[in-house]
Amino acid sequence: MTASLLRSASLLVLGALAWSGIAKADELADDGLAPIVVTGERVREPEVAALKTGTSLRDTPQSVTTIDRERLDDQGVEQLGEALRYVPGVTLSLGEGNRDQVVLRGQPTTADFYLDGLRDDAQYYRPLYNTERVEVLKGANALLFGRGGGGGVINRVSKSPDLRRSSATLSAGIDTFGAWSGSGDLNLALSASAALRFNATHENLDNQRDFFGGHFIGAAPTLLIAPDARTRVTFAYEYDHDERLADRGIPSLGGVPISGYDHTLFGSPALNQSKVDAHVGRVRVERELANGFKLDVSGQFAHYDKFYQNVVPGVASATTVSLSGYNNAQARDNWIGQANLVWQGRTGPIGHTLLAGMEIGDQSTDSLRHNALLGGAAAATAALSPVLTLPTTTFGGTRTASTTRVTSKSAYLQDQIELAPWLQVIGGLRYDRFEIGALNRINNVSSGRSDGKWSPRFGLVLKPLQNISVYASYAKSFLPQSGDQFTTLDPTYQSLQPEAFRNLELGVKWDLARDLSLTAAAFQLDRSNSRVADPVNPGFWVLTGSSRSRGIEASLNGHFTSQWQASLGYTYQAGEIRSATSAAPAGRQLALLPHHQFAAWSRYDFTARFGLGLGVVHQSGQFASISNAVKLPAFTRIDAAAFVTLSGRVSLQLNVENLTDTRYYASASSDNNILPGKPRTARVTARVKF
Repeated sequence: MTASLLRSASLLVLGALAWSGIAKADELADDGLAPIVVTGERVREPEVAALKTGTSLRDTPQSVTTIDRERLDDQGVEQLGEALRYVPGVTLSLGEGNRDQVVLRGQPTTADFYLDGLRDDAQYYRPLYNTERVEVLKGANALLFGRGGGGGVINRVSKSPDLRRSSATLSAGIDTFGAWSGSGDLNLALSASAALRFNATHENLDNQRDFFGGHFIGAAPTLLIAPDARTRVTFAYEYDHDERLADRGIPSLGGVPISGYDHTLFGSPALNQSKVDAHVGRVRVERELANGFKLDVSGQFAHYDKFYQNVVPGVASATTVSLSGYNNAQARDNWIGQANLVWQGRTGPIGHTLLAGMEIGDQSTDSLRHNALLGGAAAATAALSPVLTLPTTTFGGTRTASTTRVTSKSAYLQDQIELAPWLQVIGGLRYDRFEIGALNRINNVSSGRSDGKWSPRFGLVLKPLQNISVYASYAKSFLPQSGDQFTTLDPTYQSLQPEAFRNLELGVKWDLARDLSLTAAAFQLDRSNSRVADPVNPGFWVLTGSSRSRGIEASLNGHFTSQWQASLGYTYQAGEIRSATSAAPAGRQLALLPHHQFAAWSRYDFTARFGLGLGVVHQSGQFASISNAVKLPAFTRIDAAAFVTLSGRVSLQLNVENLTDTRYYASASSDNNILPGKPRTARVTARVKF
């Protein structure tokens, strides 16, 4: 607790030092001339906060998808995984029923998540009540984000206080299974230079699965201080509490999900549980300096406390299913400091957007895992039934107990050079010094390793017309051999070189109208020295050598008319293991990688008071693991919505998920942990604005 308080206090110190340094730098750089203020309407091109440079989407040489607050509200989604369903090229893993886990371009990850550009890598379900938009950056991203990010990263942009006016929004909703939520968004303009925003939510969880339930509570105050027009200081804190049944889904039989047990809990409602408390505190100082310079300094301290326990289904026959179990307790402290200096200017006829940055990180994790004894044995067999009868189950055999510490120091430099109005070249390089120390508390054996890695990025953007860009890019990323959570470092992996990711991409971005854009890309992602989830032993990893995924993707987003907005996307992907190992031979297909994905969402407002929405999600068949022994069937899900504005302050919304009541399987984490999708589900939401 003392360490947590000290690190939290260090955020305030960092803010004060950053403010002092920025003020001094501005004083030195200022040319003494009064700033010229230009007023009037300006069309602002879309930007991605995670890119750090304010670069427009059209000039970004990689595939990026953004989901704004309006669409999150229209679709009635409250958790990150629900929003990502509509992003082609992203598939969801079951995540052992206790966390967000996604597959980006064939690469599974539990750690490539960010909050306002800072790493948020603990294993939990991320909420959206305090989110302004979600940014999905695909391809290797080490230059901006460091380790990992091989298939891409996902960044949540928090809601920010508004200095201009005070406002409040209250919303409440309930669905046909009895799940309900209530949330509030309060903005107080305290003065011309200070504003406070407070977001809070409570969700009561329920769905079609037997015994499923739980609740989520979140609170996020944010204070913005702007002492002058060029300075912003933000203090933010977010507390999230998630408690729910840990649902490991259903097993397979005959190479497909077992039939007739879509509602059955293959575990115990008394034993299967997951609980997380997450505290994230941030401070950020932004300052516009003279001569085109901008500086921002950020600090974050996060504490995550997690416990989950479950009985897990294994191999099934026509009449029985095997069961095992374990629990895991984990406490993690993350400290991150980051500084970025951006310069936009010219050297003669050549334009520059120059980014220079540095980042330091310190992560410590205590992890403890116990295996279950079912009737005194490590595994048991139960008769198949709508409600399983389990033998007496206890958790006592210690499987692992470890303390790990990860420290990193990074520096990076990137320049987006405009050689001509129609030609831009992007080049950058990042160096990471990465150190892992681990203590096995069972045998009191320490281990460790250090890695120093360079991560390059190159890009070329051609603009034959002002509203069209054609790009090519190359990027490289790495991941030290300890899994993406760094909770263990056993001798087998201690001697291995880090995993490497290399991404090649060609694409085009075309602004068809002021608010309508078309994008397309082709990519190849190679991964070497890699590990994947063991299809036989859930929760463990196996080596797979090297793999390659290739694909093409296209999307159309924006407003076709003032009344009609839509988002359409298609991705074709294929991925395979390229080198034989004991885990899988060459030629095996990558897990959770459907060849075809299509997603569309459209809203049409017939009048100022009434509108309708329609969504379609399609995925072709995909393998549950690299064993390629179990396949999830293809599915097409149709969603619908109706929007009614009763007055300038009150609105009602009806969302129907899976309108045609299609039976499908939403995700998996192994051959015998497969999650059935929701049947037809209706949700009514009311919003009141003040």
